[in-house]
Amino acid sequence: MAKRLLVAYGLWALGGPLGLHHIYLGRDSHALLWMLTLGGFGGGWLWDFWHLPGWVAAANGARAPGDRGGTVPALSPLRLAGQVTVGTYFGLVAALGLPWVPALLAQPLAVGLGVQLVSSVGDQTAEAPSILAAAFLASLLFQGRVLAVLPTSLAASIAAQRHRRYKPHGMPRPRLAARLYHLGLACLAFAAPLACRGLCGAAGVLGTLLALPRAATELLLLPLRTGRLLAEVLGFASSSPARDRGTGFEPSSWSEWQQRAYEVLGLPVGSSAEDVHRSYRELVKVWHPDHNRHRAEEAERRFIELQEAYEELVGPRRAAAG
Repeated sequence: MAKRLLVAYGLWALGGPLGLHHIYLGRDSHALLWMLTLGGFGGGWLWDFWHLPGWVAAANGARAPGDRGGTVPALSPLRLAGQVTVGTYFGLVAALGLPWVPALLAQPLAVGLGVQLVSSVGDQTAEAPSILAAAFLASLLFQGRVLAVLPTSLAASIAAQRHRRYKPHGMPRPRLAARLYHLGLACLAFAAPLACRGLCGAAGVLGTLLALPRAATELLLLPLRTGRLLAEVLGFASSSPARDRGTGFEPSSWSEWQQRAYEVLGLPVGSSAEDVHRSYRELVKVWHPDHNRHRAEEAERRFIELQEAYEELVGPRRAAAG
């Protein structure tokens, strides 16, 4: 069916950043690139406005294969810049969305796929094995660091330019349903790690928000507790039941570190040794770094705080028992 220029412009205006006009013209690689970068970060979508007439003519077969002018496409600085940019973008997305995957595996693979995607836009393509090999070698030289994304992308882009070629002409085009299915799978593979990372971050924010009421209550009660403690020190108020029982853990003798330790363990000040042991065992299981790889830094910090709080509370009692 012949493609109409007016329809292409309508799709460009309505869903250009999502590549709808490229899907209409059978340019699936270009459509996927636009989906994952929101229209080439906005600028590519506007650039398409001047190229739509030529793409519609090519989709209708107005351009013959002999118009290519050779077996190897001409070097395009614009395509090279796009390969470096998208490769770097894909590498950073992998670093953010896949922190549990080794950087030497996730980073060059993501960079290579990004460069290959740009290489496949239009009637050109490149050899994917050469691109991936260059990306993995460059990443290995820089030991998979985050700053290695740019040189890795540059190396993969140079390899793509060295092995660029035209796509075979006259290959049968899959049906629209199959094309949309493949595009959907590619978008899902790209967005799933980011969505998982976002949900983990949202869970951490939710935990912080749930702790705010308790912190606000403690702040409001702080003047009252300070006045009561001062009254006990000056002898204007009776001592606490704990002092009368002779436990030796009266409020005036508790240091700030011990009070902080009780807060870390989620216990009221002066809790028994059994409560301290029980709370410590439960919280250590919850915040063990091996069980929280998606939030390793926070888990390690909380795990260390639990150990320090436990030693702060149990140490003096061990010394008193000894």
